[in-house]
Amino acid sequence: MSKPVDSAVSAVRTHIARHRAAFLDDLVEWLRIPSVSAQPAHASDVRRSADWLAAKLKETGFPTAEVWETPGAPAVYAEWPAGDPGAPTVLVYGHHDVQPAAREDGWTSDPFEPVVRGGRLYARGAADDKGQVFFHTLGVRAHLAATGRTAPAVTLKLLIEGEEESGSPHFRALVEERAERLAADAVIVSDTGMWAEDTPTVCTGMRGLAECEIRLHGPDQDIHSGSFGGAVPNPATEMARLVAALHDEHARVAIPGFYDGVVELTDRERELFAELPFDEQRWLSTAKSRAAHGEAGHTTLERVWARPTAEVNGIGGGYQGPGSKTVIPSSAMVKLSFRLVAGQDPDHVEKAVRAWAAGRVPPGIRCEIAFAPATRPCLTPLDHPALQSVVRAMERAFEQPVRFTREGGSGPAADLQDVLGAPVLFLGISVPSDGWHAPDEKVELDLLLKGVETSAHLWGDLATHWRHGP
Repeated sequence: MSKPVDSAVSAVRTHIARHRAAFLDDLVEWLRIPSVSAQPAHASDVRRSADWLAAKLKETGFPTAEVWETPGAPAVYAEWPAGDPGAPTVLVYGHHDVQPAAREDGWTSDPFEPVVRGGRLYARGAADDKGQVFFHTLGVRAHLAATGRTAPAVTLKLLIEGEEESGSPHFRALVEERAERLAADAVIVSDTGMWAEDTPTVCTGMRGLAECEIRLHGPDQDIHSGSFGGAVPNPATEMARLVAALHDEHARVAIPGFYDGVVELTDRERELFAELPFDEQRWLSTAKSRAAHGEAGHTTLERVWARPTAEVNGIGGGYQGPGSKTVIPSSAMVKLSFRLVAGQDPDHVEKAVRAWAAGRVPPGIRCEIAFAPATRPCLTPLDHPALQSVVRAMERAFEQPVRFTREGGSGPAADLQDVLGAPVLFLGISVPSDGWHAPDEKVELDLLLKGVETSAHLWGDLATHWRHGP
């Protein structure tokens, strides 16, 4: 015997069903705008996308909807105050720019002419990220219809970036400049996904990123290995030694101080990761790899979600053309990236790397290290009340338990947490088969509407269980 649906769930679903067609028509119209931020030829389209969204948010009911300029592509900001001054303030983050796409890349249909096939909407941006941004518009209207309110139960703000697919080069500066208007008790990021169609999940954190290039310089030019070999230091040899010293025999990063501050997984978190239906062999096949490898004492999921890493992204030095050229090269280089987890400070990691490298370079070798701007990690504890609201809202929509994941990659969400001092929660309905950045990107329409439902339930739950913020 099926469990009866409560009246609030029924009211939300009724409103969504009545407005489903108009919602999808609007989304299709937005998806037709090729807002490719990485291609200068589409700069006017990115602007057109921002203008379109601001107008649609006004139409949705947001009293404030503005296009915010940056030195690059524009962002969109919207705000809808709650009727209750004691209600929490929630900021939703997403992006309206998309990856490049062309029919000749392997698309079955025009990437900017959306088409529905088999319950799936195919178009560039359908999942990443226009679909996941747009479900909040119908979600807030369903929330109002189901509760009889004229304003959301929380003060609702939206910040929809226009340069995420280009590396968010101006995002942090924008957040710092507008921090007062963006102030919030919690941040909801709708630029993420779930484990699978039948396994709804909530992401609780993302790793950060620090990157550097190390160059070792020896002789002022390449020199004859017969005349000088064995008598002067070789930068390529020393680079090989440096890289070999990056990890110990247990695949732990061997840089002193690298693990300082790391927030270790709790037993409960490890149990929750283990509950996920993870097929390691299938995962390896997607990685085109034959074996799993990594830090001893941790599972594969723990390694990619919750452990810091050091990876060699590129290495070179000396002659690499056909045949031989018996020289001692004048220089060698390596590019390294460090995925960081909660508790790690990128500045501390940079200092640790510099000290480690300097201590391993012999006399006669000069070391240069250049670091790129870092991305901080973010993590929300499982017992955080705002996270629990996301879980309850999702469980009402999907009518089954919600599990937990983390993300191994990095994104601008950490800037919001860092600048605004607010916890970051992830609400996404995309699944791995949606093909982000790939030909035939799509979104499952049933899941998209579950996102609408979750959004509709979330605002009331936050207002009830987290009334005065942190």
